[in-house]
Amino acid sequence: MSLERKKGEQMARIDGFGIGIRFYSTVTVKQIDWLWQPYIPYGKVTVIQGDPGDGKTTLILSIAAMLSTGQAMPESLQAPACSNVIYQSAEDGAEDTIKPRLIAAGADCEKVAFIDETNEFLTLDSPRIEQAIRDADAKLLVIDPLQAYLGDGSEMNRAEGVRPLMRSLTNVAERTGCAIVIIGHMNKGSGTKGIYRGLGSIDISASARSVLLVARLRDNPEVRVLAQIKNSFAREGPALAFEIRHGTGIHWLGEYEISAAELLTGKTPDNSGKSTLAASILLSVLGEGPMTSCEIYEKMQAQDISKRTADAAKKKLDVHSKKIGDTWYWSL
Repeated sequence: MSLERKKGEQMARIDGFGIGIRFYSTVTVKQIDWLWQPYIPYGKVTVIQGDPGDGKTTLILSIAAMLSTGQAMPESLQAPACSNVIYQSAEDGAEDTIKPRLIAAGADCEKVAFIDETNEFLTLDSPRIEQAIRDADAKLLVIDPLQAYLGDGSEMNRAEGVRPLMRSLTNVAERTGCAIVIIGHMNKGSGTKGIYRGLGSIDISASARSVLLVARLRDNPEVRVLAQIKNSFAREGPALAFEIRHGTGIHWLGEYEISAAELLTGKTPDNSGKSTLAASILLSVLGEGPMTSCEIYEKMQAQDISKRTADAAKKKLDVHSKKIGDTWYWSL
């Protein structure tokens, strides 16, 4: 049999054992579709990790709300098609926490569902996950948090316990085309790369095609930042800053010049020239009285000064922050 004929066959037998092989010439190249480019791909698993209270759940609820109404994602010109979402939470109540937060985020609750666990707890390898995605025609499934859905006997720190579960979830995402986002906490390690700071086995992050970090700015704790640690399909996206406002959810502040490593360690390089200019602007505008943080960031941006540099100048000048209603004000 000629080599060309062998390559033309999709399957072949080797040594009589019936081992199926395919040549890559038979594979059709497929482009990645994005729910939110380059942060959350369709048909793949994404991990969002961070410390408790830093805004992971609020962030993904905001994304779910925008998808349910077909809104454009933050810092994106393209809006995904209005789609159904499954939001599975083991830590928050549907009636008193999840639904009120969805409403605050502007979600269409007719398009956000969850899998009923009254009679049977859900695990990552449960066939109910794929069935629910298909029944709801969902384009986003959120598992919050990861460790609550590992099942009895699965140890999240051991590869043997995590790898089969992640493989099952990856296969479901690929078969259904649904974006699967799992929320995880951080371990207490320090001085290590962000990819190793997720709670549990490294196989969790290794199985994901995108890994995102949510953390507070140490110099300005009311501001959170979303940074991308891993992206298997494109360049890592820029870090994005946001504030969480009571009753209205997330207010996006735009791109923020900081890396995941800087977020984790709190060590940020300083640009002395821009820092001096930022300090001068703060003294000038705040000398007339308090001003909202959004207005200050806009003035800084007009002078090509990043939010990070503005925050460094704020700390150096001991500028005070005070929240009135849903808005932060800075004052000398």
